[in-house]
Amino acid sequence: MYTPSTTRYKDMKYNRCGKSGLLLPAVSLGLWHNFGSVDVFDNGRSIIRQAFDRGVTHFDLANNYGPEPGSAEENFGEILKKDFSGNLRDELIISTKAGYTMWPGPYGDWGSRKYLISSLDQSLKRMKLDYVDIFYSHRPDPETPLEETMGALDTAVRSGKALYVGLSNYKAEEAQKAIEILKQLGTPCLIHQPKYSMFERWVEGGLLDVLEKNGVGCIPFSPLAQGMLTDKYLKGIPENSRAAKSHGFLQTSDITEHRLQQIQQLNNIAQQRKQSLAQMALAWLLKDNRITTVLIGASSVAQLNNNLDSLNNLSFTNDELTAIEAVLGQKE
Repeated sequence: MYTPSTTRYKDMKYNRCGKSGLLLPAVSLGLWHNFGSVDVFDNGRSIIRQAFDRGVTHFDLANNYGPEPGSAEENFGEILKKDFSGNLRDELIISTKAGYTMWPGPYGDWGSRKYLISSLDQSLKRMKLDYVDIFYSHRPDPETPLEETMGALDTAVRSGKALYVGLSNYKAEEAQKAIEILKQLGTPCLIHQPKYSMFERWVEGGLLDVLEKNGVGCIPFSPLAQGMLTDKYLKGIPENSRAAKSHGFLQTSDITEHRLQQIQQLNNIAQQRKQSLAQMALAWLLKDNRITTVLIGASSVAQLNNNLDSLNNLSFTNDELTAIEAVLGQKE
């Protein structure tokens, strides 16, 4: 029987999400990897328990997370049933998304009303929930009117199946239009989830300004650049790393000699700050007040704890920021 820590809210930092009434933990847990049907259930369960014990209240999923697609939601539903029944559900922020391929045929992908509403219904069944706290459009659909996609998000809230809605992978101009439509519908956009890290900075070219102007929160995914911003690659490419698996999102070709040199130099700065490279990379994102929370993954309780310890040092000196920018600005 799992009994949550009575001190779970003691050390976590909570940030207001845009101009909403919702507070989110500075670090949230994503279930993109390590929680599917091919993974060890009890390991994922231990990670989620430890996360909650340390004040992580936000758990992020999508319909296709696994593998197999849908299995992360199924496993999370089992963990909720076993460990978070009763009033504990009211201490959790649970999000899911639809927008990438989930089932065969013309109605299992992209941004149609048919797909989004059907997918949300399936997600709720898999997780055994009456509602999710946040439902995202996972990516913009170039073939579907934006009004239709945003109307589906509005319907999700009005039907009681979601409390808030969000966007993911929308560029600045697309996000601005979507935010305006949602505002007109009376279901304001709560949050945007873009890919953002020291090595992936496209959001600085306008998106963060759009979110700030409209009072929308930001939750970067892949804040550690698929593991590159950790100590994993300091000595090259380990056999069991994501980069060594040709079917993954991180390819061996991404780990160039130039990139390895940058990783080493950034690690040196992190050591001077008495942090791991991962901890510094997370803190670097959180230094910006426009960032509500960073979305981490975890394959073990130890890795989770290491990442959460980034909250022990979130401040940077001007010299440190200058040194980091000098490394990131190096040309190949």
